[in-house]
Amino acid sequence: MGIVDVVSEYCSLPRGRRHMKKRKQFQTVEMKVRIDCEGCERKVKKALDDMKGVSSVEVTPKQNKVTVTGYVDPAKVMRRVAYKTGKRVEPWPYVPYDVVAHPYAPGAYDKRAPARYTAAFSDENPNACSVM
Repeated sequence: MGIVDVVSEYCSLPRGRRHMKKRKQFQTVEMKVRIDCEGCERKVKKALDDMKGVSSVEVTPKQNKVTVTGYVDPAKVMRRVAYKTGKRVEPWPYVPYDVVAHPYAPGAYDKRAPARYTAAFSDENPNACSVM
């Protein structure tokens, strides 16, 4: 029986190592999902609560932000929300369009034009009409 045990251990080691999965790290995934009402909020929360490895789900409807913590893969979380809710999902650290700096030189273009001066009377032509 000693040889059979050694041979079975030798045969089972590579197979066991091949099928071992990498342990996922505990991480926080933040994403932007458009949330219009309480129903949308419930739908997003329900889609993520059932997911394996999720510890907590926080939904902030005012910012359209969803925060998921747990042993999860960010790509899978985003795909799941998009599939289950039918909503567009973006990663959170996005830069809003209005905040992006424009490439022009700010000193040259940001000055206001001087106010136009109007003259009621002109000394150049004293015979000209003037409107009062």
